[in-house]
Amino acid sequence: MLVRHDLSRLAEGTVRRWVDGVLTELRLEHGCVSCTMRHDLLPLLRSLDGPIIVHLDPALEPEAVCFALMDEPVRVEAVITVVDRATWFADATGGDLLADRGLSAAPGDDRTVAHLVVGQAEFADALVLTGPPGDERVTAALDRLNPPAARQELAHLDVPALLAAIPADSRRGEVDDTFGPLLHGEPPPEPAHGVHLVHFTARRAFHPVRLHRALTALCRGVVRVRGRIWLASRHDTVMWLEAAGRSLRIGEAGPWLASIEDWSEVDEDRRAAAVEAWDLDTGDRAQDLVVLAHRSSADVVTSALREALLTDEALANELRFADPFPGSHEKLV
Repeated sequence: MLVRHDLSRLAEGTVRRWVDGVLTELRLEHGCVSCTMRHDLLPLLRSLDGPIIVHLDPALEPEAVCFALMDEPVRVEAVITVVDRATWFADATGGDLLADRGLSAAPGDDRTVAHLVVGQAEFADALVLTGPPGDERVTAALDRLNPPAARQELAHLDVPALLAAIPADSRRGEVDDTFGPLLHGEPPPEPAHGVHLVHFTARRAFHPVRLHRALTALCRGVVRVRGRIWLASRHDTVMWLEAAGRSLRIGEAGPWLASIEDWSEVDEDRRAAAVEAWDLDTGDRAQDLVVLAHRSSADVVTSALREALLTDEALANELRFADPFPGSHEKLV
């Protein structure tokens, strides 16, 4: 059974939905993606029997849909994404908004094309490749972004074989734990075709202004940045940072365990990881970032991030810091 939504008229409060080719026009009180999932997609999936293929509208991110399904009696067998090699790398490293392409889900949707295409490829259990294989950076980026994903050419697509090739330990809709490992599978550590993967760690806080400058420079040449950061301006709060192409998202992810006394409600895996990596001076506070770059070398990326850390002088003087990260989404360049 095939379920498909068209959100192109969502701003008007209208969603078109097909179930095995039968069209239904839905009127929503609030024209937004979350309302579409909450008031239509989730109840629909509960009511249908048998295997269901959900063909997502381009404005929907599969991770967000799977997150909404976490508490539902629905099992995700696989998430499959199509990658067009002719356009993917330019989209993944650019700064266009979805609104620039007529793909925004609603007024005020400030997501970028890069966040969408990188997130889709990163979250997939299987990738279907189309377009000419001329840009070798696409393969190099996918090898490091999502190495476990099964792959097949669209021209020779064999769906049963593709599904059978998905590894047994693939995520299958499981959403990442903010405090879990940042790397999936075993990405190759060496660079290829100018694409580098850098895992940056440090036990010193970032100077927020210098980090903002570093990210502004780095985002001119990255596919992806993601991870947990420790800002001197928010000493007790874990910040989660994601950048794709030329824009970033940053938000609070809860307290560092070093800043709280009662750990009784903290996930057991997180407690164990914090104890294992505990530092007498900083506790569990630390930088843990993965950067997938295509212009700067690993040494340049590492140097830029190290220069954004607090200096000994700043540490000694316990200075107050301006915070240039006021919002959850920002276009850097």
